[in-house]
Amino acid sequence: MAAGWAGDNAVQDQIDATIKDAIKRVRSRAPKGPSLMRCEECDAPIPEARRQAVPGVRLCVSCQSVRDEEETKFSGYNRRGSKDSQLR
Repeated sequence: MAAGWAGDNAVQDQIDATIKDAIKRVRSRAPKGPSLMRCEECDAPIPEARRQAVPGVRLCVSCQSVRDEEETKFSGYNRRGSKDSQLR
């Protein structure tokens, strides 16, 4: 049953589109190419196990942790707010 101008699956279509966009964004930032032997930030050696586990790795674990933490601080999503606050 459609309400107003929205189609029956409008909400689910919007959710699916949001998820597809997020996946596309993450994949575009994934490392590509051969893994580096040394971290491009601090020049520390990157262990062989990490290079095999993460193809195209460019950072050591500690530098990657710092970068991940910085990215989550400024993600732009209000995950704790109410739905009303997200609509403003």
